[in-house]
Amino acid sequence: MNDALAPILAASNLSRHYGARHAVRDVSLTVARGEVLGLLGPNGAGKTTTLQMITGNLAPDAGEVRIRGIDLLDNPVGAKRHVGYLPETPPLYRDQTVREYLRLAARLRRVSKAKVAAAVDRAMERTGVGDVAGRLIGTLSKGYQQRVGIAQAIVHEPDLVVLDEPTVGLDPNQIRDIRALVRELAGSHSVILSTHILPEVETVCDRVQILHDGRVVYADTIAALRNQRGGQALTVTLLRPPDGETLRAVPGVRSAELLAPGRFRLVHEPGASPAEALARRCVVDDWGLVALVPEETTLEEVFVQLTQRDEAEAPVAETQP
Repeated sequence: MNDALAPILAASNLSRHYGARHAVRDVSLTVARGEVLGLLGPNGAGKTTTLQMITGNLAPDAGEVRIRGIDLLDNPVGAKRHVGYLPETPPLYRDQTVREYLRLAARLRRVSKAKVAAAVDRAMERTGVGDVAGRLIGTLSKGYQQRVGIAQAIVHEPDLVVLDEPTVGLDPNQIRDIRALVRELAGSHSVILSTHILPEVETVCDRVQILHDGRVVYADTIAALRNQRGGQALTVTLLRPPDGETLRAVPGVRSAELLAPGRFRLVHEPGASPAEALARRCVVDDWGLVALVPEETTLEEVFVQLTQRDEAEAPVAETQP
């Protein structure tokens, strides 16, 4: 395969158990160049365990991880060279300055001594922490500490950046800044973003995978998610509505449900929207069209449908005892 077309990450059939409990079961995922993949799931779904396996911090019981074609188990040093990782709790040394810490991170990532200064400056510029380069990390706000954590993950210019809950505990302005940074990173890196904030995924991600009870229960693009039910139903509001039988006679309409006086939900076959024919009838028969809105399935709806379960059946937290 052409190297430019090959996925940055290809993880196949990953499994991990703790005693009798299976934290991850047969999970596969790929990340293309420049793609932002959102990894979702309720607490205990296996997200953190999966991220630890694909970053080489936890060995899988079964499965394979390849980063830029390099087998992570056979050649961990070579594979990890292409990965940057921000855990949910950033690995920061609070008694070091930002510059000191990032210099240490660069050396640990085997950036050559001659290039460390330039690599640190570049990472600080990209994450917006250059103005606090001389300050102790422990004196920084939560938002700045998250930025420093991301800076250490990209200081060696990895192909894949893995971010586990990068906006947790931040205020709305800080969250917006981190979202913008994630999108900027996608210009030169592939990104895996694990988060509980569903609008965040729709804002910054190209594709989403949802884990539940250690398994992948949904995997598709954000565009496909929005069209999962969107385009199969329309909500129409009319000032002078006809009866339901007349609406069902419009070409493409399969059923008409009265939601409120003058407001109907029209179901139709996928890929055959009756919107144009309906608008034409509204004009010709003077139905007084007020609104014609296609339905969309939100990420929250899909998430709840796929992961809702009785609390008594909920899995144990995924962290290792």
